[in-house]
Formats: sequence, structure tokens, C-alpha cells
Amino acid sequence: MSAFESWVVSASDSLWTWLVLPLVAVLGLYFTGRSGLVQVRMLPQMFRGLSDRTPTDARGHAQSLSAFQAFTVSAASRVGIGNIAGVGTAIAVGGPGAVAWMWLMALFGSATGFVEATLAQLYKHRDAAGFRGGPAYYIQRGLGRRWLGVVLAIVLIVAAPLAVNMLQSFTIAETVTNSFDGGAPGWVAPAVATFVAVATAAVVLGGTHRIALVTETLVPAMAVLYLALGVVIVVLHLDAVGPVLAAIAHDAVTGEAVAGGAIGTVILTGVQRGMFSNEAGFGTAPNAAASAATTHPVKQGLVQTLGVYFDTFFVCSITAFIILVTRPDLESAEPGIALTHDAIVGSLGGWAGILLSVIVFMLAFSTILGLYFYGESNVEFMSEHPAALWVYRVLVLGAVLVGGLVTASVVWSLSDLLLGVLAIINLVAIAPLSRHAFALLKDFRVQRREGRDPVFTRDRLPGARGVEVWEDEQSVTGLPPRSGTGG
Repeated sequence: MSAFESWVVSASDSLWTWLVLPLVAVLGLYFTGRSGLVQVRMLPQMFRGLSDRTPTDARGHAQSLSAFQAFTVSAASRVGIGNIAGVGTAIAVGGPGAVAWMWLMALFGSATGFVEATLAQLYKHRDAAGFRGGPAYYIQRGLGRRWLGVVLAIVLIVAAPLAVNMLQSFTIAETVTNSFDGGAPGWVAPAVATFVAVATAAVVLGGTHRIALVTETLVPAMAVLYLALGVVIVVLHLDAVGPVLAAIAHDAVTGEAVAGGAIGTVILTGVQRGMFSNEAGFGTAPNAAASAATTHPVKQGLVQTLGVYFDTFFVCSITAFIILVTRPDLESAEPGIALTHDAIVGSLGGWAGILLSVIVFMLAFSTILGLYFYGESNVEFMSEHPAALWVYRVLVLGAVLVGGLVTASVVWSLSDLLLGVLAIINLVAIAPLSRHAFALLKDFRVQRREGRDPVFTRDRLPGARGVEVWEDEQSVTGLPPRSGTGG
């Protein structure tokens, strides 16, 4: 390990241990209590929100992305190598107990996800293509701190569409090369990286709507395929499920980590990998949440909360069970995607390695698209000059190309550090602004109790400054105003 990488790892561990973890825990608990356990009580509404009608403009066209499209864009970034390589790393380092802390992180983190997504909707910006927004926007409009929004935007761009997308490309190339018996020829990794970069360009140059069209097709397909593969493996090892659940519960509180042997290692690894995967609190997913056309900010807040559950309780959990039911002994386990790959191939044979390569490509490619989407929104926050967007596109495509050719260890460590910084800025910002999210939740519930489909207009929240859209009911819904409504 180089001196630089050692410093990055040390700085990242300190940042997560002493700043990120306490913030995540305290705010997750506070948001859960303050919202009245919104992430559990309003679960049915989360599913209903996926099929909510998309408001139209005066020409009858959708104002922006639909609720489901915004969900798939955020799911595209959430469901990626963190669900396969990240979970493999968490288990190899933190043992089975890390899985329990990933679940706990998702439960309380989903309340944080609700708050940040709702705020992103409240403070979203309208442009020619529809809506855009995210933490940089609610920091500027809600807190009046544009400089801090710019800092967050820069950190997000470097951390997500650049550093993390390098990891996506690396993982695709590594998975393909590992599928060759006896080792892959030297040209394979460069060819894979080039293909991924070209495919990325073909989608992102078509704009945000093309990204949404691809993700709403790709995300359900890859999720069903991977979950089906995992279910088959679990069924083949059904007798091991009970002992695995017992090991997860036991190791979560005893601290019997594979590496380190301390409860702190188990907790840190589980929370860090869980947050890296489901993104709750990072401030990344709100960039997708803001792009949805909906009639009330809470609707998309609830839909994005469901995204946290989908990522962790379904996709991450199936990876954990694939590994743990097939390999109870983790002493010599290799962290990363190799652990998942070996578990799948060992259970189903060599053909499953090829199928995993296809799944990994779908997961990682969709993540590349989702993270590109986030970065574009933040580039436009800093500058709407066309040249800025083109520079950003070149940088992202370069990162994807180079990512398939470099070692991933330094990039993993650096992305953890940058994402920790991103999380701190976002969490500090949403803490004071969360009162607006809870006021919106109260307004949503009042309208639901009145038997109405909730519609928000900015006069209903006079205490919130800097709200740009939500002018009146007709502009929000695309329909004639209802009778008897008002603030």
C-alpha cells in the first residue's frame, strides 16, 4: 500500500468513525421520531406513488420525468457494484454481523432519505428540459449559502460520476476477465472499457430523458434477473438459512469480525457499505428526486424512501445470503466481487459466471448513467454555459475509460473519503431544513384525511424562503383548479 493510499484510508476511517457515523445515527433517529416512523407507517403510499399520474404542461406533455422514471434513475445509481462488491467486502471484513448493521442503516437511513428527497422537490428548479435540483439547490435557496452549494456540487461530481464511475467500469472489466478459464488475453480489459465508454456516450449525449428511458427498462430487468439467481442459490442451500440468520444476529452484537475482531469494525463496515450502496444521506439520490413532476413533494420523498428499501433489503440482502449460505468459513475470504463470484460459480457452475458478468454489466452501467445524471444537475447549478456541460461529459467518459484499466484499491479508498465529506455537508444542511419536510408531511396527511389527492402550492408553506416552483394548483397539476382549495 502506497503512502498516499495509507493516508487516504486513515483519513477516511477517522472521518467516518468520528463524524459521519454520529451524524447518520443521530439524524436518522431524530428524523424517524420526528416524522412518526414515516418509513414504516406510509409504506403503502410509497408503492402507490410509483404509478402516480405525471402532471402535464399546457401542451399536454409531461412536465418532467415521471415518479417511476425518477425512481429508476436513483435506483440505477443505488443498485450497482456496492450491492455485489461492496457487500462482499463488508462480509469479508466485518463478518456476517455487518449485514445486520446494513439493515439497521437502511431502516433509519430511509427517514433521512425521505427528508432529503422531499427537500429536493420543494426547492427544485424548472428549465427547458423539465425539473432539476438536489442538495446544492436547497443549500442555496433554503439556507442562502450558494458558496456551500458550490462546494457540495464539486465534491459530488468528483466523488460520484468520476471516482465511483471508475469503480463501475473497473468492476465490469474485472468480471469479464475473471470469466475466462486460465486468464483473459491482455486486450480484453481495454476492449471492455472502451465498449462501456462508447455505450455511456450513446445514452448520456441524448439528454436526461434518454437516460430515464434506459434506466426504466434496465433497472427492473437487472433486479429481477439478479434476485432470481440469488433465490435459486438460497433454495439449493435452504438448510443453511437458519444458521446464517443466527450468525448475522450473533456477530452483530459480539463483534466477531473477520478482520479486526472488534465491534467497531463490524458496525463501521456495515454502516459504511450500507450507506455506500443505498446512498441515504449522501445527497446523491435527491438529484433524481428533484427531477420528477409530481403534485406534492412528499410523494416523491416517499418513493425515494422505497428506493432505500429496494436497494438494501432486497438486492444487498440477496448478495449476503448468496455468500453466507455457500461459504460459512470466511477466514481466507477475498474482499470484493471475487467473493460473490466464487459463491455463485461454486453453486451453479461456470455458466453462472457468464450470467453474473451480464448482471454486473447491467448493474454497473445503470449506475454510471445514474451518477452521470446527478453530476449534470450539479454542473448546471454552477454554470449553465454549454461548454461546462461538454467538459463534464468528456471527464466522465474519460473516467469510465480509464477505470477499466487501473487498480481499484486507491479509488475505493478515495471515494469513501469523498463520499464521507459529501455526506457531512448534506446532513448538516438538511438538519435545519428538515422542519419544512415535516411541515410538508403534515400537509400531505391533512389532505389525505380529507379524501383528496394531495396538491402542494407554495402558499401552503409560507415559512419556506427561496421556493421557485409550486406557483399555483393549475401549474402544479396541469389541470383546472379544484374548488374549495387554498392555503
